[in-house]
Amino acid sequence: YFNLYLNQVSTTGEVIKMAAPATRKCIVGMDGSEHADYAFEWYLDNVHNEGDEVILVFVPELHEFLHASSWTPAMYQVEREVMEGMVKDEHDRINAKLNGFADKLKQHKLGGKVESVISTKPGDGILKAAEKENADIIILGSRGQNKLRRTFMGSISDYVVHHSHIPVLVCKHP
Repeated sequence: YFNLYLNQVSTTGEVIKMAAPATRKCIVGMDGSEHADYAFEWYLDNVHNEGDEVILVFVPELHEFLHASSWTPAMYQVEREVMEGMVKDEHDRINAKLNGFADKLKQHKLGGKVESVISTKPGDGILKAAEKENADIIILGSRGQNKLRRTFMGSISDYVVHHSHIPVLVCKHP
């Protein structure tokens, strides 16, 4: 992405305005970890162009009880107040994270937004956000899992790299 700010002059001396350079939509996967923070900072220092729209995407891990797919009617008989309390706690936790991410955008004076995506797999959530936003690039941190753990548990960054249709930048924290 190279941005040229040029106007052309016609043979009659008339200035012909060129189209403004396109802005990029950059998805940054955020989870509150130092790895995600490092990727965000690395993006700012090395890739960010003025005019980029930065979309910080958070895919919260919900309490297992709140996933509808884990419900078996005979297994759970929960009082309404308990369930409402769990939902409120999750809502408050997610909002606190989102507000922290929004503060990062303000702190760096960036144009963009913070988005929460509900998905059972964080990689799918990031890809859904990228597709919805028609993003140009995805930036992720890497936890640096060893090969054995990555084989059994999977890696969000590996998943996104292998399933994305747009460039993915994975930043490994030193």
